[in-house]
Amino acid sequence: MTGSTQIPYLLRAARGEVLDRPPVWMMRQAGRYMKVYRDLREKYPSFRERSENPELAIEISMQPFRAFQPDGVILFSDILTPLPGMGIPFDIIESKGPIIDPPIRSLEQIEKVHPLDPAESLPFIREILQTLRQEVGDKATVLGFVGAPWTLAAYAIEGKSSKDYTIIKSMAFSEPAMLHQLLGKIADSIAVYVRYQIDCGAQVVQMFDSWAGQLSPQDYETFAMPYQQRVVQQVKATHPDTPMILYINGSAGLLERMAQSGVDIVSVDWTVDIAEARQRLGSNVGVQGNIDPCVLFGSQDFIRERILDTIRKAGNRGHILNLGHGILPGTPEENAAFFFETAKQADKLLAVHA
Repeated sequence: MTGSTQIPYLLRAARGEVLDRPPVWMMRQAGRYMKVYRDLREKYPSFRERSENPELAIEISMQPFRAFQPDGVILFSDILTPLPGMGIPFDIIESKGPIIDPPIRSLEQIEKVHPLDPAESLPFIREILQTLRQEVGDKATVLGFVGAPWTLAAYAIEGKSSKDYTIIKSMAFSEPAMLHQLLGKIADSIAVYVRYQIDCGAQVVQMFDSWAGQLSPQDYETFAMPYQQRVVQQVKATHPDTPMILYINGSAGLLERMAQSGVDIVSVDWTVDIAEARQRLGSNVGVQGNIDPCVLFGSQDFIRERILDTIRKAGNRGHILNLGHGILPGTPEENAAFFFETAKQADKLLAVHA
């Protein structure tokens, strides 16, 4: 394309164009592994302040862009950010994670959950996304993100992170109608939130159903997939051209079902070979991933080999290079830099290593 309005690389991949290299970004690329972030966190210890104060959130979102020039810049936020606007307050305690107190356990509490009005309860999201779009121009794609209904309901019902999800699963298996009511309310509000993020400047939106990998396939089809579909269908009705990505941790057993959610791209973790993932997902669905975050603790030769292997297997159409989950705290920053550099030279390196 001529002129100054080039379509950013990640957006082209998300639309299924054949490219000479895959675009690259990392989940959790803004955060704890970067010294500039840790220094800022010491000054502003509250996570909610860091993510809900536009000036801080913009600065944090831009830190990895300035350092590494990834193809995607993601809004620094949390999947729980919209919950207070629905009447579900939360706090994030450093080293403990999110706390929802009181957790949602009764029909009376579920009935009090109200629709989200993001312009009223999340005005900072507009300022953050609009500014990010201005800051990165057409040099990168601005990504928004949201939590999926099952995972948000799991947080709200468990009240915190969980290892076995007994509380939400016992509700699912003994009082399903009550849980479906909550999931439906969350889905409708999340659809509104996705549209709001797009209207504010997000060019691609990733939906995290992080905890849906804890469900058996039949329970995924009952409690997770229909609500992912409900979000996607409502968003696509008004914003058909905005690509959506779905990520589930531990999703190797669910890939075919994830493709039925209606999203454009499925983000896969490292427990499945990406060539097999492509086969299982079919040719109409793009793929994101899927390097084990621990690879970045290896030697640079090892990191290069894994990147090139992943790119070879994923092919040159509809692939976004990423980790299979978030970058880990303690990852050497020079290895993160090497990951991005290698990905951006992948076409030349593959020709040499062919």
